[in-house]
Amino acid sequence: MSGTLVLVRHGQSEWNLKNLFTGWRDVDLTEQGHAEAKAAGQKLKAKGLKFDIAFTSALMRAQKTCQHILDATGQGDLKTVADQALNERNYGDLNGLNKDDARKKWGDEQVHVWRRSYDVPPPGGESLKDTGARVWPYYLHDMQPHVLRGETVLVAAHGNSLRALIMALDGLSGEEIVKLELGTGVPIVYRLNADSTVASKEVL
Repeated sequence: MSGTLVLVRHGQSEWNLKNLFTGWRDVDLTEQGHAEAKAAGQKLKAKGLKFDIAFTSALMRAQKTCQHILDATGQGDLKTVADQALNERNYGDLNGLNKDDARKKWGDEQVHVWRRSYDVPPPGGESLKDTGARVWPYYLHDMQPHVLRGETVLVAAHGNSLRALIMALDGLSGEEIVKLELGTGVPIVYRLNADSTVASKEVL
């Protein structure tokens, strides 16, 4: 067995609560979101996990989630790399809109296609396929070498950037990955083999 990869979607954000398309908008966590992130850290601590390096996005909701987790495991000063390659999917013209208002403007069916199709982007934005095109190379170049050295790596990011990783790790199709729901502040622990294939997966 090689290394361990822990994926955590950020805690509830202010715009999750308001039912807004967030995308690349830099919004903070809610009180519940802070609590979810701290609870994720406690779960990982209870598993005895210690990290060698952490990766997060350029957005504060993921960064604060990452910091809460590291604080909980007693590693508040651990080296953490922030990069926009791990940012949430960019929703383009939908960013900042209430999801119900978007449905009124474009229709239920069209908004559903934008939200839940693999390769159809909203106007001015990214599809999940586009998001994967930046996330997966970043994983291969910057994160996977740590895993292959047997290290334990934390990734605190977003629903769609993590879906892109999970799609590749679990060998899912585009149709399968868009149906995957990721809870806020829920750690997913991958134990990887020396050839980077998945030995085990546990949702905490």
